[in-house]
Amino acid sequence: MRNVAPTKSSLLKLKDELKFAELGYELLDQKRNILILELLNLVDQAVDYQSRVEKALAEAYAALKQASIDMGKLKVANISRVINIESSIKIKQRRVMGVQLPVVDTNFSEHPPYFSPSDTSYWVDGALQEFQQALEMMGRLAELKVSIMRLALEVKKTIRKVNALEKIAIPDLKETVAYINNRLEENERDMFVLMKMVKDRLEKKEEERHGRADT
Repeated sequence: MRNVAPTKSSLLKLKDELKFAELGYELLDQKRNILILELLNLVDQAVDYQSRVEKALAEAYAALKQASIDMGKLKVANISRVINIESSIKIKQRRVMGVQLPVVDTNFSEHPPYFSPSDTSYWVDGALQEFQQALEMMGRLAELKVSIMRLALEVKKTIRKVNALEKIAIPDLKETVAYINNRLEENERDMFVLMKMVKDRLEKKEEERHGRADT
């Protein structure tokens, strides 16, 4: 309970603080619920993308292995040196309840021809496509993991604030408001009793004065 003077001005001030604290609690509680829902959604997506990335990489390496079997590792290595594919990653931002989350956009610019298709295994083209898809999904997976970490940190901070309001600030304000209310009511009762005593005494004095005057 706060150590404040039990006055009406203090009571009004504390009641305003209590309303503000309760409003803050409601808003933070809503924020916490929204962040948790978003976090769980991203976790589900991350689990899905993790398996998709692993599958895409496995298929890409399988295609590369098959190309090496068909053409030989040396020829595949020579082809890899002339392949001209540029990759670019752009990172934008989106906001969820004030939290900045990354948006990763992966693009590829191809500059063919890299080689003569007549004496090249079709597994080479397959490996190129598989690796591009895997890289694109890895960008998305990185986006999800960073977003999860940032949201988890914000959820932790928000829960701490909600608990502080719910278990400390609001109960303390309510206790102080109740204490001042009780003290003010006691003061009013004491004042009422005092005023009644004064009134009774004045009436008694008035009666005694009239009695002396009649005699």
